[in-house]
Amino acid sequence: MKFALLASLVASAAAFAPKPQAATSTKIFGDPRSPDLLGVDPGPLDLWDPLGLIDDIDGFARRRAVEIKHGRISMMAFIGML
Repeated sequence: MKFALLASLVASAAAFAPKPQAATSTKIFGDPRSPDLLGVDPGPLDLWDPLGLIDDIDGFARRRAVEIKHGRISMMAFIGML
């Protein structure tokens, strides 16, 4: 009986022991065709850029920042509508 009690205590203590952590990588694998190499996965249909805006590498960072800003404004507007 004492052995069963001791075995259950050891098993319950082992359940809360931390597991060894595996090494994880934080490297971002982006699309090499993106000007800053952080583009999204183009999927099976390739990149869809009918206006050829991706060729303008100088304005790409500004367009990305403006798109993020407009997205944040639209999220605040949606919350305001609730």
